[in-house]
Amino acid sequence: MKGDGMSGTAVDEEDFSAEYVARARALRQGVWPVALGGRAAGLALLLALGLTHAGAGLVAGFGDTWAGRVAGGALTLVLLPQLLALPFAARTRVVRSRFGLVTQGWGGWAADIARGLLISLPLVGGALFAVYALAGVTRWWWAWAALGAAGATVVLSWAAPVLFEPLFNRFTPMPTGPLRDALLALAERDGVTVRDVLVADASRRTTALNAYVSGFGRTRRIVVYDTLLDTAEPREVELVVAHELGHVVHRDVPRGTALGALGAALGVCVLAAVVSRRPLLDLAGVGHVADPRSAWLLAAVASVGGAVAGPLGCAVSRRVEVRADRHALLLTQDPGQFVAMQRRLTVANVGEPSPPRALHALFGTHPTPVERITMARGATPHP
Repeated sequence: MKGDGMSGTAVDEEDFSAEYVARARALRQGVWPVALGGRAAGLALLLALGLTHAGAGLVAGFGDTWAGRVAGGALTLVLLPQLLALPFAARTRVVRSRFGLVTQGWGGWAADIARGLLISLPLVGGALFAVYALAGVTRWWWAWAALGAAGATVVLSWAAPVLFEPLFNRFTPMPTGPLRDALLALAERDGVTVRDVLVADASRRTTALNAYVSGFGRTRRIVVYDTLLDTAEPREVELVVAHELGHVVHRDVPRGTALGALGAALGVCVLAAVVSRRPLLDLAGVGHVADPRSAWLLAAVASVGGAVAGPLGCAVSRRVEVRADRHALLLTQDPGQFVAMQRRLTVANVGEPSPPRALHALFGTHPTPVERITMARGATPHP
């Protein structure tokens, strides 16, 4: 066994060689400082424009009309953070390319960013128009906005796999054969109804391996990355899908959607209480939260709240993923292949087997590979 003084769990060299661990650490050391720098820069931009008169002046530059200022607030809130994030995202992409994780050209990358903007602009614009319309006619605007945020969370959870996923990937039915039959049999054994098994053309962008179960009811489908099909053994693909079926069986998406809706509603209430305070309004240079020039103040406070709540959300996510791992082991009764699958996913994604504790606690959404392998070996006798 070998360990890392900053890491949570020792790494067994039978699972990951010292050379691989060094390679994964080098990727993390190349990517994470840039990623953290990008997050810090984005938050600094929001605070600089939200807690000074600069944000209000920027929005006021879009004219004297209410609609013009709301639209200007939406436009600047979407475009300026994106422009600031571009050099950080590009640098991260360069580093990941050096490790063989990127297959997409710069043109495709730019097209994906443009598609994201085309989705973000209407969503942010619609939200701001609704908030400022409500704030202008009722003192209970925050209650109606909270209900709207909860409803929007539910609608977007349903719409994402149906409307947004096809904008970024092409999906084709998996050809009839043993693997498709095995995946459908897994779902049937789990009591999960799926409409189809699809293959996503992820190889256009990355070499990363993944699969997931998407949609609700009659729209539910198993989606497998083509990279996973080209790289993994069929039994390993089954184990990845068994994990994803665990999320369906335990109703993680509906539960997550409900918690997200509740969190969005509570977040709006807290946001309204904070931004209505006179000292903050004075800092932002606006007289009332109903003034569209307060858009950057709203965004700054919301971003601080999101940063504070982020680690809690990651902790909840890790617990959910552990439960899905256990479900996969129970469904397949194959801990040996589960271990092999975790090794393959980790190496293909150049993931660090045991990342630094603090980094994992703050940003990790899944158990570490070492934790997952250790759990599998403890579930039944060592394979």
